Amino acid sequence: MPTLDTRRANMETLAAWNANAASWDAKMGEGNDFVEILQWPAILRLLNPQPGQHILDAACGNGLMARRLAALEASVTAFDFSSNLIDYARQRTPAEYPIAYYVLDATEPTDLESLEHFQFDSALCNMALFDIATVEPLFHTLAQILKPDGAFVFTLMHPAFNNPTSIHLLEESDLSGEVITQYAIKSSRYMSQFQAYGLALRNQPRPQLYFHRPLDYYLNLGFQDGFILDGLEERAFPPEVPAANPLSWGGQFHEFPPVLAARMRLPR
Repeated sequence: MPTLDTRRANMETLAAWNANAASWDAKMGEGNDFVEILQWPAILRLLNPQPGQHILDAACGNGLMARRLAALEASVTAFDFSSNLIDYARQRTPAEYPIAYYVLDATEPTDLESLEHFQFDSALCNMALFDIATVEPLFHTLAQILKPDGAFVFTLMHPAFNNPTSIHLLEESDLSGEVITQYAIKSSRYMSQFQAYGLALRNQPRPQLYFHRPLDYYLNLGFQDGFILDGLEERAFPPEVPAANPLSWGGQFHEFPPVLAARMRLPR
């Protein structure tokens, strides 16, 4: 069960996402460069959604991935703990799309129990595990509700290169007789778990908590519940992709992946 500290962090996170829902929906809409270039291509390869499959979209936000999956003729069950985000998801979803939206808290086993009467072909959690105060209940529930050979695909802010301590650096030198520009990432923490305030979008009404965990933490949770890892992608912007400013993510940081995508699968 979630601890008292986890519950407090979760309630603060919920309040922040409800406060930021309108800004998030207006800015994100149906996707951005991160979605189009980094996340969605990896999700298509790893999840491999097929017509007629029943797919779970966990922590779905405004439903942008649920709608993409439904457009590929999958049936989607989607949930988020923010009722405001679910409102926007429903408003954006065409009536003919086979998507059922629910307000559920991924940290609460009693909420997740409502999913146990389903059997899903696969599950997706796109760029949200680091927003969830504790992820153990979700991993454990997925092991119960996925069919044999069912896949769980998740994407993350890359915990090594895009965590709350990551700093973008630009340096110029002329030591070789010509001006050389170098881009780098500096990070002061990786192995330990911690939480820190951050902004998903500039000028959002309220900062939210990020919950940093190293990659082995997520993988070991899956292994403990019987999953195997059978797909992994580190996603970086190609060199030709322009950036909004010299220090924002874009092609100049093409050696550093801001997004990691993984597929864990239950044995047959």
